[in-house]
Amino acid sequence: MEKKTRTEDRRVIYTKSSIKEAFLKLLKKNSFPKITVTELCRLAEINRGTFYLHYYDMNDVLDDLLNEMLADTTSVVEHLLAPQCQNANCSYPFCDKIHSDDRYQILFLDDTISSKIIEKMTGTKENYVRWLMSHSLLTFEEAEAVFYFQMNGCLTINKLMIRNHCSDWKKIQKTIDSFIKAGLKSFLIHDQRDEVLK
Repeated sequence: MEKKTRTEDRRVIYTKSSIKEAFLKLLKKNSFPKITVTELCRLAEINRGTFYLHYYDMNDVLDDLLNEMLADTTSVVEHLLAPQCQNANCSYPFCDKIHSDDRYQILFLDDTISSKIIEKMTGTKENYVRWLMSHSLLTFEEAEAVFYFQMNGCLTINKLMIRNHCSDWKKIQKTIDSFIKAGLKSFLIHDQRDEVLK
């Protein structure tokens, strides 16, 4: 029985992987709202029944891809504090992943998907806003505005870098990191709590 389960698990993984790969290929030709299950099934060489065995609809496929993309990236608070690290590997893992794995880049060029990426990122909004409020005199609304400003800015810069085939992402990232740190320092409460940003 265990051998059968293992085989089925491999089949499920393979089928879901085929569906996601077909989805990404279709996204290079069509915008997200125009991709159909029929078209995806044809490209993945599966029938509709197989598709619906694994996913409810195209949004479910996209959600699975976004979860996969964000799985090993840091939270927004860690993201915020990353510039304090001296280590070269301590930069923003989310941005690094986008630039090192071109498989996901097409997701950033579709406007419908861009808004869904921001929605996914808002899962960590509470921690970010709480941290910001505890280290400053910002109200909830102000801290939330800073969160959305930073997340939308990150998304827009990534889109621009991908479209322009930027070869020096690290230099751009360092500039943005300095900008964010300087902005945050201007309203943080100046006691030992803001040492993390030095």
